[in-house]
Amino acid sequence: MKFRPCIDIHNGKVKQIVGSSLADKGNQAQENFVSEQDAAYYARFYQKDGIKGGHIILLNPVNSEFYEKTKEQAVKALNAYPGGLQVGGGITDENALFYLDQGASHVIVTSFVFKDGRINYENLQKIFRKIGKDRLVLDLSCRFRDGDYYIVTDRWQKFTDVKLNPETLDQLSKYCDEFLIHAVDVEGKSSGIEKELVKMLGSWEGIPITYAGGVGSFEDLELLKILGKNRLDVTIGSALDLFGGWMRYTEVLGKMD
Repeated sequence: MKFRPCIDIHNGKVKQIVGSSLADKGNQAQENFVSEQDAAYYARFYQKDGIKGGHIILLNPVNSEFYEKTKEQAVKALNAYPGGLQVGGGITDENALFYLDQGASHVIVTSFVFKDGRINYENLQKIFRKIGKDRLVLDLSCRFRDGDYYIVTDRWQKFTDVKLNPETLDQLSKYCDEFLIHAVDVEGKSSGIEKELVKMLGSWEGIPITYAGGVGSFEDLELLKILGKNRLDVTIGSALDLFGGWMRYTEVLGKMD
């Protein structure tokens, strides 16, 4: 298990939010933490410890009045730590190279690939051809409904018809280098991990997966390692002391392999 840091940006500020509360209308979200530091500060902070593979997420849609400020923060973080961070939020085949040129190691894609409730293979092929498998991360963040986990898009607000299961992982792993998976129902709540989801992800043997959502204690971290068979990397947001939480960053690093 590796620690994968996060820099979530909403309305031009680094924040930790409750994932299921995010709403494009009014640019609203339930906030757990709003930083006085900019995104570049966190990028340099992770850089000093040599931690790579974290993700920057732009949480405003392109048509938001705050989008340009959010994008500006993301670019500053990428410039501060070239090759150290991934970036997602509104990525398409048309702007992917821009973010890679700004210093992103990978771009993270969801809504461009999952259109109208299903996998849009035309768009997947477009971005695959543009940047290649080695620089593409697919975000398969999901929510539970009717006995299954379904991939959600548009900043976790829209359900697709695509179930997140081993068959889907097999299918999509041909196109990307990694998966990023937020358990949206517990994201930002520090209330415990999604055990059944973690078991399923840990049973799959394939490309790297970063799990995010619900980690609120070192007991949760140990449970994630056990249920995930030590195959999953982890992101911790609201519970981390860097974002006003109670889990010490240095102690978290000490628990990693």
